[in-house]
Amino acid sequence: MSDANTPGPDPTAGTSEKPDRLPVDLAQMFDLARAGADLLLEFVDAGVDPNLTNEQGDSLLMLAAYHGHAELVRGLAARGADVDALNLRGQSPLAGAVFKANDTVIEALVELGADPDVGVPTARQTAQQFGRTLPERPVA
Repeated sequence: MSDANTPGPDPTAGTSEKPDRLPVDLAQMFDLARAGADLLLEFVDAGVDPNLTNEQGDSLLMLAAYHGHAELVRGLAARGADVDALNLRGQSPLAGAVFKANDTVIEALVELGADPDVGVPTARQTAQQFGRTLPERPVA
């Protein structure tokens, strides 16, 4: 027997159906970003801020980029996530992708207009440090 303070079973467990409302623990959004889960985009579509940040100032897009999820980066950007949002250490998503040497994410961020000269160190400086070059930004 459970009391009012004990959570019941997850109504979405074992189903692929999307309920009308999902209980949201915002901390789980960061785990979804790290994992590259498309479910994150559904939460953003349902009202989660696409520029949500954690205690280190890492945005959802920053975590998706750092962990190599180019399509999720594109999806978040399409929903208003700032591709140049710096974390509390002054790092940009593009610099993180350059550090991780993830060409797919680098290309996605550059195509989305990420600035290679923001942050500390900048993505350009990070690329130079590792003997890499950045793709050219598209002309607007």
